[in-house]
Amino acid sequence: MIESSLANKIIATLLKNGGDFAEIYLQKKINNSIRLEDKKIESSTSGFDLGCGLRLWDGDSTFYGYVDSANKEKLLESANILSSFIGSNNSGKDIGIETTKRRYANIAKKPEDIKLEEKRGILAEVDNTARNFNKNIIQVTSNISDLQQEIFIANSFGNSSYEKSAKVILTVNVIAAKKGEIRTGYKSYAKTYGYEMFSQKTPEEVAIDASKIAVKMLDAINAPAGEMPVVIGPAFGGVIFHEACGHGLEADAIIKDASVFKGKLNKKVASNMVTAVDDPSLEGHWGSYKFDDEACSSGETILIEDGYLINYLFDLKSSKKLDSAQTGNGRRQSYRYMPYPRMSNTYIKKGKQDPTDIIRSVDKGIYAKEFAGGQVDPATGDFVFGVSEGYIIKNGKICDPIKGATLIGNGPNVLKKIEAVGNDLGFAPGFCGKNGQSIANEVGQPTIKVTKMTVGGTEDVNGG
Repeated sequence: MIESSLANKIIATLLKNGGDFAEIYLQKKINNSIRLEDKKIESSTSGFDLGCGLRLWDGDSTFYGYVDSANKEKLLESANILSSFIGSNNSGKDIGIETTKRRYANIAKKPEDIKLEEKRGILAEVDNTARNFNKNIIQVTSNISDLQQEIFIANSFGNSSYEKSAKVILTVNVIAAKKGEIRTGYKSYAKTYGYEMFSQKTPEEVAIDASKIAVKMLDAINAPAGEMPVVIGPAFGGVIFHEACGHGLEADAIIKDASVFKGKLNKKVASNMVTAVDDPSLEGHWGSYKFDDEACSSGETILIEDGYLINYLFDLKSSKKLDSAQTGNGRRQSYRYMPYPRMSNTYIKKGKQDPTDIIRSVDKGIYAKEFAGGQVDPATGDFVFGVSEGYIIKNGKICDPIKGATLIGNGPNVLKKIEAVGNDLGFAPGFCGKNGQSIANEVGQPTIKVTKMTVGGTEDVNGG
């Protein structure tokens, strides 16, 4: 993407008037998206983006700019402009970027090789499968998006990386209606792969999963209200940990004194059964990458181990500020943005208990399997999440589906009330917003049982 000699020259130009650190982030990406609704293609878009972000540190000050180009003259001109913000003089020197850490993803079916007609065919199969699943399904909307990108990073510490990868995501939304009741089922399937990902799970299977939720929820009864045991299902259930706890474990929140986890390293913050990690090195997962957006190699970071807080998630700047090692979590939406510490694939590790036995241990409570929107205060961990697929548990059995349920609580407190962790670890893809940036993330967990949570509903906990 760029010669080492030019990368050296740009960084030397950034530092010619002084400064503590300089970086270039060059990105090229091609993205496509196609959406089907009511059996018709509603939209089909494609985009190409190429540009470079330049960053310069001087003490506590950060200067950032970007160029929508990879043109040598434009990059050097922008580097000159940024360097002018620093008043001292320093003879620019060669940084010595010679060896670049490289990673070429093994993409069997590149998005660029998949014709538009084939993508339309995938969405048509999704639509047919969902509509044929049940007569009460009245609307199906599906979308398939893909991305191919190359990223080159180099900085004045002598670190550099190059990564080429692909991502594909399929989303399916199904609406079912019966006797005046209308319910929605949503499922997504996404990987850091090419279209070979559908050899692991077919589009038809995704459509069936979404359809099942919509149809089951048509018979939902009013949710109970009050404090009770709650079993949270695997995969997307991990969104509660991500939102209510994970953001508080990002080091910039610690620095800003905006996290309940500040000052609690090596202290007990959860049940002994809880071990939680962030791992962008998981092969093919939606939030995965070989190098973060600061050229740091990815790997597993243990956040909580056997209930004890072990580490935070760091980007380069926060690691310097807190005198800690980088964890490979410096991430950004694109070259137009600065990186921040962000989660990747964040999940609670599996335990040893059979999920069926966990359900059997509850006399009366609810099983929350899928979640809709919610609200979280990252500084405190207080949350409210809507349950999009949930069920009553009676005498150790999953019974009627419920509607109108919300889970109300505090993330750190919930961690301490987990008394069972299943062996059925699952993952679910999504997008996470922070500082005006949206990036790919994956949440995960096995089935867990929380001793007691507040459930918002319409029926008293002792009723019906």
